[in-house]
Amino acid sequence: MRRARDGYQYQPIPRVATEDVLEHENERMAEELSGKISTLKHMSIEIGNEVRIQDKILRGLDDDVDRSSGFLGKTMGRVLRMGKGNHNYYIFYLFLFSIFVFFLLYIVLKLR
Repeated sequence: MRRARDGYQYQPIPRVATEDVLEHENERMAEELSGKISTLKHMSIEIGNEVRIQDKILRGLDDDVDRSSGFLGKTMGRVLRMGKGNHNYYIFYLFLFSIFVFFLLYIVLKLR
């Protein structure tokens, strides 16, 4: 036959099966299924715990971002208000300070 040449291994199902064999097979399959179900249960519990932890972290991060955006908004408001005033020498001092800091960093990194 064609299947026999191609390495097809046909194993017929036994025609006469007693109730004990079927009962044993059902119990074995039920135990396997029970093991798989308990594994899935533990995995789903662990996933739920991880989701709770990640949710707590994300909520904390959201609160931190809200606080920092409020702080940044207030700071930008102060900078804009200072820039609109007649005290333009503040910007000059800020410019000089930034040049000093960059020069200091250049020297520190050069001597390393």
